[in-house]
Amino acid sequence: MASKREQLEELLAPVVASLGCELWGIEYQTHGRNALLRIYIDSEDGIAVEDCEKVSRQASAVLDVEDPIGGKYTLEVSSPGLDRPLYRLEQYQRFVGAQIEVRLRMPLDGQRKWRGLLAGVEGDEVVLRVDSENEYLLPIDSIEKANIIPQFTK
Repeated sequence: MASKREQLEELLAPVVASLGCELWGIEYQTHGRNALLRIYIDSEDGIAVEDCEKVSRQASAVLDVEDPIGGKYTLEVSSPGLDRPLYRLEQYQRFVGAQIEVRLRMPLDGQRKWRGLLAGVEGDEVVLRVDSENEYLLPIDSIEKANIIPQFTK
C-alpha cells in the first residue's frame, strides 16, 4: 500500500506538469487534527511567485474534489530553494558532487546525521563520502531527510 505522500504525489504530479513545472517533492505532516501539505515545484527557468500561485490554485481544486486528506490542512507551494531537499534517486544523481546533509531513519555507526560529498548513486543506494578515506552506501529507504548544503564562493 502506498504512503499518503506517494498517493499525493501521484495525484498532483500531472497537475504540476500541466502548468509547465516539475513536481520536485511533497512533504506531508499531521499535527493532531490538522495537516500540512508542502509541494515543492521546480522548472529549468526557475520558479516565480506566480508559478506557486498557479500550482496552488490548481492543486487546491484537485484536492477539494478528490479529498485525499479528509480533514483540515494547510497547503504551501514553494520552490525547493538553495538547500533543496532530495527525495528520489534521480535527484541524487543530478547533484553528484554537491555537499549534502542526511538524516537517517536508524543510526549507522552510532549516528543518524551525516554530512559529506554526494559521490554517486549505486543501484538503490546513495554514496556519501564523509572524508577522503570513508565512503558510506546509504540505502534510499534508510534516508529520512536529505538536503543540499549551499556552497557560496567569493
